[in-house]
Amino acid sequence: AIGSLDFAGGTVVHISSGVSAVVAAWMIGPRTNHLNKPHTPHNVPYVLLGIGLLWFGWCGFNGGSALGAGSLATVAFVTTTISAAAGGLTWTILEWVLRGKPTAVGIASGFLAGLVGITPAAGFVLPVAAILIGSITTVCCFFAVSLRAKLGFDDTLDTFPVHGVGGTVGAILTGVFATKAVNELGANGLLAGDPKLVGIQFVGVLATYVFAAAGTFAIIKLLGSFMELRVPSHAEDQGLDINEHGEEAYGEDFAGGFSAINSASPFAPKKVGT
Repeated sequence: AIGSLDFAGGTVVHISSGVSAVVAAWMIGPRTNHLNKPHTPHNVPYVLLGIGLLWFGWCGFNGGSALGAGSLATVAFVTTTISAAAGGLTWTILEWVLRGKPTAVGIASGFLAGLVGITPAAGFVLPVAAILIGSITTVCCFFAVSLRAKLGFDDTLDTFPVHGVGGTVGAILTGVFATKAVNELGANGLLAGDPKLVGIQFVGVLATYVFAAAGTFAIIKLLGSFMELRVPSHAEDQGLDINEHGEEAYGEDFAGGFSAINSASPFAPKKVGT
């Protein structure tokens, strides 16, 4: 009603999920050992496989929001790819400069930040703007992830720092870079001569924050009235896979590189001199 632009769900999908994650994490509370036992990915190649699948699906997600095959869908596809690439490059540079080494998980996070940032803008901006949106969004997400870690907030997948912050920045930047030269049904943003769109985008973002926070709070309160929101502490200490299913996805042999199983193999590495 107010004319806020969101091509493929940057506010209703990403901001809402990020805000809902914060509210849920706050109401349920942190894991008992999350500060003493930092969470690290157990399989980095799977992280890269996952972001590859996400990137592929995002092209359909954003391109499909044009509701038909044509020039608008093509623009959305191109801006999506460019923004993701810019995000990955930006995160890699930030890690390299500030932490000394770029990481595979880092570039995957950058790809994701770029994808989130371009979602509200994909069908409203030129490809050159996608470079800036992907880069700026990723810078904001990078420092948001770092701040979350310093605060010790238990957001396991960095849902708010990436999706919440990324969606917010992307939505605001849509108000900066949008142009009717790409989509006649859209609007001109700040750089196209209409600064009012930035304010409209801000109002849309704020409304999404309020709606998602209030809705999530009400839902969790309702659920908490007739069921437990947390597992017992002993089950958390034991591990939910073991407690609820009697098995775990990755046992000690897997974690140790199958050393116990393969030590007797004739192909196992031998010590020098034996």
